[in-house]
Amino acid sequence: MPLYLFSSPAAAKLATGPHASLHRRRQFLFRVPHRPSRRAPLLTSAAERPAGRTMATADTGASTVTDSRLRATGVKQALISLSDKTDLANLGNGLQRLGFSIISTGGTASSLEASGVNVTKVEEITQFPEMLDGRVKTLHPSIHGGILARRDQEHHLKALKEHGIGTFDVVVVNLYPFYDKVTSGAISFEDGIENIDIGGPTLIRAAAKNHKDVLVVVDHKDYPALLEYLEGKQDDPDFRRTLAWKAFQHVASYDSAISEWLWKQSNKDSFPPSFTVPLTMKSTLRYGENPHQKAAFYGDRSLSLVNAGGIATAIQHHGKEMSYNNYLDADAAWNCVSEFESPTCVVVKHTNPCGVASRHDILEAYRLAVRADPVSAFGGIVAFNTTVDEDLAREIREFRRPTDGETRMFYEIVVAPGYTAEGLEVLKGKSKTLRILEAKRRRSGKGTLLSLRQVGGGWLAQEPDDVTPEDVAFTNVSERAPDARELSDAKFACLCVKHVKSNAIVIAKNSCMLGMGSGQPNRLESLRIAFRKAGEEAKGAALASDAFFPFAWNDAVEEACQRGVAVIAEPGGSIRDQDAVECCNKYGVALVFTGVRHFRH
Repeated sequence: MPLYLFSSPAAAKLATGPHASLHRRRQFLFRVPHRPSRRAPLLTSAAERPAGRTMATADTGASTVTDSRLRATGVKQALISLSDKTDLANLGNGLQRLGFSIISTGGTASSLEASGVNVTKVEEITQFPEMLDGRVKTLHPSIHGGILARRDQEHHLKALKEHGIGTFDVVVVNLYPFYDKVTSGAISFEDGIENIDIGGPTLIRAAAKNHKDVLVVVDHKDYPALLEYLEGKQDDPDFRRTLAWKAFQHVASYDSAISEWLWKQSNKDSFPPSFTVPLTMKSTLRYGENPHQKAAFYGDRSLSLVNAGGIATAIQHHGKEMSYNNYLDADAAWNCVSEFESPTCVVVKHTNPCGVASRHDILEAYRLAVRADPVSAFGGIVAFNTTVDEDLAREIREFRRPTDGETRMFYEIVVAPGYTAEGLEVLKGKSKTLRILEAKRRRSGKGTLLSLRQVGGGWLAQEPDDVTPEDVAFTNVSERAPDARELSDAKFACLCVKHVKSNAIVIAKNSCMLGMGSGQPNRLESLRIAFRKAGEEAKGAALASDAFFPFAWNDAVEEACQRGVAVIAEPGGSIRDQDAVECCNKYGVALVFTGVRHFRH
C-alpha cells in the first residue's frame, strides 16, 4: 500500500479524487528521529488531535498522530534563527526559564543546545527538511501560519487547530551579513547573491505585521528588554510597535544595500531611477542651526561610502559634544584640507576657509593660515592633513592672537588624521571644551559617490566636485604668460576657491591664502573683500575666481589688475572674455582660463 502524508482533510480528499495520481507524485514523507531530551512538550491526547491529521505507518498500518506538527495554540513558542549569535545563550536560557518552547534552525539550534537549551528544530515542525543548500528552511505554512494568525480572530485559530499549527509568541531573527560580505573586499557576483537572505526577512515582516500578538526582535541589544517585558506580563502596545518599527526598518536597510549593490553590478549610470539612503542615528544634538531647532546626526550606511572617510566617521578624543554647526564646519575644513598633498593647515569659519597654507614645516603653515584672517580664525575650526605631534599641539595651545599678541587663540575644533600620544595630551590641556577629532582622509568620489541636497519636496543629486588642478589645463590667453611660480600660485588659489561660497575670490602667494571674498551677490564685492584682507601682499599674487567675470573694464578684472596681481585664473566662457584678455594685456597681467567652474552655493 502506498505511503502518504496528508497535510489536511482537503489534501486527503484530493488524494482520492480524479487528480489522485498527480497529487500522489507530489507527496513526501520525512521521518524525524525522536529526541525527547531536546523536544518541547507535544500534544498526545486524543482530544487535542485535530481531525484529518493522521497517517498510516509503514510497519503496522495503524493510524497515529505526527506529534511534532501538533503544537497547541496555547503553548508559548519562540522561533529563533540567527546569523549573528551574540548573547544567544542568555536569550535562549531566559526564554526557557519563562516557559517558552524554543523552535530553531541549523546552526542556531546547535548553539542553543550547546548552551543547555531544549530545542525543537524547524524541520520537526514542518516535517520537511532544510533543502536547496539552506535556501528553504522556514518558508512553510506551519511556521508562517503560527506567526501571522491573529489571536482575536476565531476563524484564524480554528484554521490553526484544523491543520495542527501552533502559534508563535516571539520571533527573534537577524539576517545573513550581506552588507559585511560585499564590503569586505573582492566578492564574486554569485557569492553576493548567495548572501541575500530570503527566509529571514519573510519571518521578520510576518512577525512585525502581526506585532499585536508576536514580539519580533532583530537586534541583540533588545534581548534584555524583551525578557523584562515578558517577565512583567504587561501588554504595552508602544513596546510592541517600537520592535515592529525596528524590524521593518532593519529589513528596509538590508534591502537598500542589496538594491544599491545590484544596480552597480549591472549599470554604469551614477543616477538610478530610484534609490534609498539608509541612515542610522548616531546621536541626538543639543539643537540645530539655532537653539529653537531640534536636530540629530545620522550616519549613512550606503555601500558607496564604506571606507570613504570624512567627518561622519571621525573619532572624538576630547571636548564638548559636537553640535549641528560643528559638524558642518568640521566637514568643510576636512574636505578642504584633504585636497592638499603637501603638509597643510586650513582654518574655517562658518564653512568658509578663511586661512590656508602649505609648508614643509607644518608649524609655519599653521601660523600663516591663522594670520591670513586672525579675526575670523578666532573661534573657528583648524584642520591639518598631517599627524599632530607634541610640538604642533603646543603651538596650537600657546599661539597668541596676531591682532594683539596676547590673547591665546580659541578654537571650537581641531581635526587631523592622527595624533601622537604626547600631542594629544598637550592639546587636551588647551581647553576642556576643545573638540579633538581624528578623521580618515576622504576618498575621491569620482563615479561612485553622490552629493545630495534637500529642496522643498525633493532632493538634488550630483557627483562631487572632485576636480583638482592636476585635472585642469591652465591655458594662457594673455600676451604675458605666467612664470612657474605664478602658475603654482594660481593652482593653489584655484584649489582654495572651490571650497569658498560663491561668489568666490581667493588671492594667494607662495602656497598661502592672503585673502578671500565669499558669498556676495556680485563678484566685484567679493573681490574687494579679498583685497581688503590681503592688503599690500596682494601685489605679485595670484587671483582665482570660481566663475568667469561678466565684466572687465571698470569692473573686477581691471580693479584686480590695478591692485597689482600678477596672474588671474578663471574658467572663461563669458561673451566678454575678450574684454578680460585685453584688460590684462593693458596692465601686463597674465590671464589663464581653466575651463572649470567651481560654484558652491
